[in-house]
Amino acid sequence: MNNKKKWIWQHKEYPVFKYNVKEFIPKLTLIAENIGRIKALVSLLNEKERESIKIDILTSEIVSTSAIEGEHLSRESVRSSIGKKIDAYFEEVQDTSTYHTDALANILFDSTQNRADLDEERLHKWHVSLLSHTPRKFTKIQLGVFRTYDDMQIVSGSIGKEKIHYVALPHKKISNDINKLLKFVNTSEENVYIKSALAHLWFVTIHPYDDGNGRIARIIGDYVVSKNFGFEYKYFSISTAIAKNRRTYYAMLEKTQNLQDNPHLKCSLWIEWYLKMFNSSLEEILSIINKVITKTKFWDKVRDISLNPRQLKVLKKLLDYKDGEFKGGLTSKKYVAMTKVSLATAKRDIQELVKYGCLYQIEGSKGRNVQYAIKK
Repeated sequence: MNNKKKWIWQHKEYPVFKYNVKEFIPKLTLIAENIGRIKALVSLLNEKERESIKIDILTSEIVSTSAIEGEHLSRESVRSSIGKKIDAYFEEVQDTSTYHTDALANILFDSTQNRADLDEERLHKWHVSLLSHTPRKFTKIQLGVFRTYDDMQIVSGSIGKEKIHYVALPHKKISNDINKLLKFVNTSEENVYIKSALAHLWFVTIHPYDDGNGRIARIIGDYVVSKNFGFEYKYFSISTAIAKNRRTYYAMLEKTQNLQDNPHLKCSLWIEWYLKMFNSSLEEILSIINKVITKTKFWDKVRDISLNPRQLKVLKKLLDYKDGEFKGGLTSKKYVAMTKVSLATAKRDIQELVKYGCLYQIEGSKGRNVQYAIKK
């Protein structure tokens, strides 16, 4: 690297990240409102429903944070690892977990339920659990220790056409910077969501490990929020929101960490985007909870109706779709495809479901193109 200062850690005022809290009031207000809605809806759920939602959220968190880095996990294996910890009715015969997914689940529960102050030893334990599955003969990654070299670069592109997106600070500065970050995480009275965004940014700026820095940054961000969230389990998954906006995620980090784009250490754009992702995760959870409540109300409504297995199968599928996701409504042909019955049987089943008030005919559809929707 040439002598020209290029990265934010080279700025004389680093790590004094600059922002104006007032800019974020609208998004912070929306976060507070959405959390209030989640708390109200969670109170309406029974224990089994709450447990199912928790498992789904925690599974998505692990799968998504790995997917951001290009690691694709088996959702069923992750779900088993989570289920073993919180599902009172988990059956070992259905266990598809692995050593790796168990380790990832351990990190998640430690970071979101252990309210003890964050320290260097805990970071190292997370790092070991995160990467201990990596075959040792194929890598020189050091587990549970900070890197001891300076040439830590974030690079993309093919050989000979590489693009350097970021170069991390020298290894001799890591210990001092980590201590400052830990003090900030443990003692700062900054708004918890802004604090989460800053901790995330700060850690990936330090980039202290050989690998796994992005995932641990997201774990730290979760830890900061979970410590003050007010739930036994976290009802959010920012990694799921980030995974859907992966390119923008890396672009926002690069823009914030490069002095050419950010000569004054301003991180308002990063915080604004991070808060947007957090809100997106809350809105997704609201959608999931509302869906569970809708299903419960529907099955309560039809509890005393005698439905055949085909009808139950179709209704369950329709309830699993999000609003607008099942294009074209239910038709006789789609019913046949779902149940493998004759067209005559399909029409008879559908007419019964209309009669029972489970389905209704979509307005404007008629003749051979008649379409039906579930009556929630």
